[in-house]
Amino acid sequence: MKTIDQDTLRTMTDADWRERLDELSYYVLRQKGTERAFTGIYTDTETAGTYHCKGCHAPLFSSTAKFHSGCGWPSFDQVIDKQAVDETLDLSHGMRRIEVTCHHCGGHLGHVFDDNYVTDTGLRYCINSAAIVLDADK
Repeated sequence: MKTIDQDTLRTMTDADWRERLDELSYYVLRQKGTERAFTGIYTDTETAGTYHCKGCHAPLFSSTAKFHSGCGWPSFDQVIDKQAVDETLDLSHGMRRIEVTCHHCGGHLGHVFDDNYVTDTGLRYCINSAAIVLDADK
């Protein structure tokens, strides 16, 4: 699947997003929701490939950056490209976190935590399965 171009994204309405996405993906990507822990299809997946934004199909994470953190959501220690995501302070729900959104379409992906996991970066990108799609290596 091809990444949606910027001109198309700028003109997409809420109705367009609802038509493009399933209910849970719309809730996560467009309403900053969170799927329940341990329910996402990619939480324990070990398939090699590239994870793309489910909203616009921009590449976000390589499976080589994925690790099992036990948090209940797919975890990655780095993005595929520093410009792939935007990170902003999120003070919602009485917490202080860094929200991760797709740079291309603005869809909410999850949060990144600098909690010193034993990875190359010490980072844990905690990402909703409903916000991503895996293109498996062939």
